[in-house]
Amino acid sequence: MTTAFDPAALLSPRANSADEGAIIRMAQKSRELRAKGRDVVSLTVGEPDFDTPLNIRDAAKKALDDGFTHYSPVPGIPELREAIAVKLREENGLAYSAANIVLANGTKQAISNAILSVIGPGDEVIILAPYWLSYEATVTFAGGTPVVLQSSVSEGYKVPASRIAAAVTDKTKLIIINSPCNPTGAVWTRAELEAIAAIVAKHPRLMVLADEIYEYILFDGEMVSFGALPGMLQRTITLNGFAKGFAMTGWRLGYAAAAEPIAKAMARMQSVISAGANQFVQRAAIAALQGPRDDVIAMREAYRRRRDMVMAGLRAMPGIRIAAIPGT
Repeated sequence: MTTAFDPAALLSPRANSADEGAIIRMAQKSRELRAKGRDVVSLTVGEPDFDTPLNIRDAAKKALDDGFTHYSPVPGIPELREAIAVKLREENGLAYSAANIVLANGTKQAISNAILSVIGPGDEVIILAPYWLSYEATVTFAGGTPVVLQSSVSEGYKVPASRIAAAVTDKTKLIIINSPCNPTGAVWTRAELEAIAAIVAKHPRLMVLADEIYEYILFDGEMVSFGALPGMLQRTITLNGFAKGFAMTGWRLGYAAAAEPIAKAMARMQSVISAGANQFVQRAAIAALQGPRDDVIAMREAYRRRRDMVMAGLRAMPGIRIAAIPGT
């Protein structure tokens, strides 16, 4: 007697533990409703509703015409890695070189590369809530243990350093900081980040994963890169990309910057999973970094007007409490 073949029975525990996330499910639902003619306002994925600036699109077209249609080096083309290093030095105060930079197929993959490179079974990762759901899913996928710390509106949606310090154990390996934050718009001040840096300095196995993808959508206050704080460059994996500030979500290009041993590990992870990011998009990204920022500024100001309108409406509603939203 033969048993019917069941392909679902072959799935690995890792595959069964992978969670696409509620955000992705809801985004797909909104697309399906739109396809049926429904008028839907989707508040799911963090995607600009602007098109990519013309100079970036033109650079991609030129790259295609110039034959940049072949494989790129796994960590990225040298010209873009150097351009990113210059950007990080000049805009963020981060003394990275091209050797510290690893490109990926979107910042989401860069985050996965980083977490998979440093987190394994038994390792704990502190995640500050509210947070982007993929952090927790990726930590679990890597075999680590997410330690989620909640925050309140009275705290401005930012977990105080004292509670972070209390959550650190000898198993804690990463603290994930997303500033400006998706989904709250919270932005950590220099003093708040310095207090977290003081905690990191006391624990030799502890690092920070600093997700700074929303840095160009900052309305109020100062953008402070965690790795630029004294003694924190080697203790930080800085994540960024082109999707949000340059309206390039569909281009799928992000990057990580880290100490060279970690950068090399992320490149190995990238090699195993997907190899290098596509080359003509990397050429366009150079134009994004080195070109005019008029469109970036115009998009930010449009977002600012929308924020002000929504906040005014929410504050006028009885029973609604809302903290300041300086970013995203």
